[in-house]
Amino acid sequence: MDTIWLDGAEWLAVLRIGLGLWWLESWRHKDKKAWFREGSGIAWAAGVAEKHRWAAVRSGFDVVVRPRPKAMAHVVVYAELALGLGLILGFLTPVALVGGLLLNLLYLVLMIHDWAEQGQNSMMALISVVALFGMSWQTWSLDSALGLFP
Repeated sequence: MDTIWLDGAEWLAVLRIGLGLWWLESWRHKDKKAWFREGSGIAWAAGVAEKHRWAAVRSGFDVVVRPRPKAMAHVVVYAELALGLGLILGFLTPVALVGGLLLNLLYLVLMIHDWAEQGQNSMMALISVVALFGMSWQTWSLDSALGLFP
């Protein structure tokens, strides 16, 4: 593979780190007080789920999220933080990439009507797939330094 400036593995590491920064920004810009104390994020998602065209999304939200809004707020917020740090540092990278892909697919399905969110989530999912199958943890990662996932 011919590349400019960096080699292929380094470009994949750049892509992985960029995705991690995107997840970290998703975590950073959330109003944690509103999410944790006021339940704003889950309340917003509940409104989206109630109007969703797919019954499976409505019923899935009612079964999994609605009964435990505070716990789910913590899961979402800290999952985004863990994904960001894991991808930036390259620690447990395949796990972070699969977890991020699944979270993006959940966001994509929940927000099927929101074109702005569709673009962000589909691009993040695509980057996750490329970084996963390109084994982006080979360079500039704790996984590589520790000999994980050879």
